[in-house]
Amino acid sequence: MSKKGIIIVNLGTPDKPETKEVRAYLKRFLGDKRVIDTNRLIWLPVLHGIILRTRPKKSAALYQKVWQEAGSPLLIYTQSQTEQLQERFPDHIVRYAMSYSKPLIPEVLKEMHDLGVTDLTIIPLYPQYSTTTTAPIFDEVAKFYLKAEAIPSLHFIQSFYDEPLYIEALANQIKQALAEKEFDKIVFSYHGIPVSYVEKGDHYLEHCEQTTKAVMKQVGDVPFISTFQSKFGPAEWLTPATDQTLKELPKQGDKNILIITPGFVSDCLETVEEIEKENYGYFMENGGEHFHYIHPFNADPIFVDILEKIIQK
Repeated sequence: MSKKGIIIVNLGTPDKPETKEVRAYLKRFLGDKRVIDTNRLIWLPVLHGIILRTRPKKSAALYQKVWQEAGSPLLIYTQSQTEQLQERFPDHIVRYAMSYSKPLIPEVLKEMHDLGVTDLTIIPLYPQYSTTTTAPIFDEVAKFYLKAEAIPSLHFIQSFYDEPLYIEALANQIKQALAEKEFDKIVFSYHGIPVSYVEKGDHYLEHCEQTTKAVMKQVGDVPFISTFQSKFGPAEWLTPATDQTLKELPKQGDKNILIITPGFVSDCLETVEEIEKENYGYFMENGGEHFHYIHPFNADPIFVDILEKIIQK
């Protein structure tokens, strides 16, 4: 008789909002060749000689602003999603893992192995596939089973950018906000990636465009724009940039905006600090009047409905 397991996987978070813990997290994250696809002889001296000496202290200060008593928002909401999913699938073993913080993917895979799981579903919590996010999870899973004596039946969810329930949930969030107030423009903000990754075949941009298109088909005839946030380093990234767009919109007459981040299923530093505080500031400083941010699904059962639908398929 098969024993079934489910693992949901997110990026990760420092153990504490302190410099030492943030440095350890960034070392893992930025040391991944999938994330920074630069020649190791060039990148590693930069990472260890400059970035890991300066960035952790600044990042720790930002994490302290979003940190809650139970930990980072990303961790808290991922735990809630896991608990809710376990309730939906009482005959499965449901766990969460992180790519760059504890519990790491190999640790959770070992637990599944030790518990005798023979049928395993792995869901990266990234609706849109990218070589920078989803692919590293696949790498870890493949590496774990490379020399294993027994391999479970594996179901790896590559993406869910066009899952009807996911699209409907995003559209409903927007429609609810539009019912309460009129906006000049809807801004879709996705995490950016370097243009070179797309040129090499990463489907991320295509997935983002298809998500936006499907959502707006349900929302209706309202002006919108898709933007990309969180640029890091000197490389050319996908444009238009969220921060630059929000500085320019008020000057173009778009002073009341609705902003949504469909690529994030849980609040984190990039949504709470970067969108809701930093980018809100750019918008208001440049003549904006009303900035309404729609938070990710977080602990909303609608997201567990989406996961349930994906697993049942």
